[in-house]
Parts: sequence; structure tokens; C-alpha cells
Amino acid sequence: MQDRLVKELRLEGISTMAAANAYAPSFIADYNRRFAKPPRNDWDAHRPVREDEDLDLIFTIREPRKVSHVLTLQYDKAIYLLGDTPVNRRLIGKYIEVYDYPDGRIELRANDYVLPYVRYDRLPDVDQGAIVENKRLGHVLQIAQLVQQQRDNRRSHSAPARTNLGLPVEKAKAAPGTKVQRKIDVQDLERAIGKSIH
Repeated sequence: MQDRLVKELRLEGISTMAAANAYAPSFIADYNRRFAKPPRNDWDAHRPVREDEDLDLIFTIREPRKVSHVLTLQYDKAIYLLGDTPVNRRLIGKYIEVYDYPDGRIELRANDYVLPYVRYDRLPDVDQGAIVENKRLGHVLQIAQLVQQQRDNRRSHSAPARTNLGLPVEKAKAAPGTKVQRKIDVQDLERAIGKSIH
């Protein structure tokens, strides 16, 4: 509709939702009269979803990942560790698929078999409230939090967005003064220690 409805509402002087809802049927009729094109064939090509079709599985994003020699793989700045079993050992050096569901669930699959895993996030945050107070520990945690504030916490842009889960859209560029985890160096740590002392 290319913002036609918004422009029409302004031209009609409509500014309330009730008035817009009352105006909508006449707008749709006028819009269809001017722009609608009848189909060449009125046959309905839609088909119902079969009972054996799983829409969640159909709408997943699938990414191949190679299993390392220590039974790990990486996806969206997280490390996934497979259990050390004879079946999983056969997957070393081979590609398996990461199924990223629209609701945020992650499954690892090899030959349509779901593999159990443990996830280690490479962007963890220190939660001071969850740790018992200790003289030295409090200072170390304060330094860790200062270093985390310098870290670029954006997830991988190759993974799907999580806006459907209510998560905010991530900015395309890193915030000023932040670095990716692997670029944080000794100078950053020393600056954090200096800030925590003062």
C-alpha cells in the first residue's frame, strides 16, 4: 500500500483509531477498485498442512557446522559441547546441522537424530548478586564487570534475529569504546583495575 492509507487518513482529517476503523472499508473498496487485478485463473493453489508436516521444523533456520576433534562446534558466539560417546566420536570432522527454531530453541542434528549438548556462552555476564560477599572477590568481580562494559555484546549477524521473542533489534555497529572479546587486552584490564581502585 506504500503508505497510501496513512496519507489518506491525513487528507480525511482522521486522527483516532475509531474513525480510522470506520473509514477502512471505504478505503479498501476504493483501493481495490483502482489497483486490483483479477487473476488469470481463479483456482486456489493453497493446500492445507498435512498431519505429518511440522511447521516449526519447516520454519527453522539450518546451519551446517563442523564437529571439532574435541566434540565441540560454534554457533552464534556460543560453544556447543557434544557428549563423549562412540556415536558422537564418529562425527568428528563431519558436518552436522544446527536447527535454530523461531522461538529461540537450538537443536543439533546428525542424520535426523537430535544430539544432546551442553552450551557454553562466550558472552557471559558476571552476576555479583549470585556470589557470596568476600573482601577480595568483590573487587575482582568489580574489575570483571568493568571489562565486560568494554566488550561488544552483540550476537553474530549471520544468526537469525530474535525480535519475535521480544528482544530488541541489535545495532549494526558496535557501541563506541567497545571491543570484541578476543581484542580485549592487558591494557584494558589495567584500565579496569585503575577505575576500580579510584
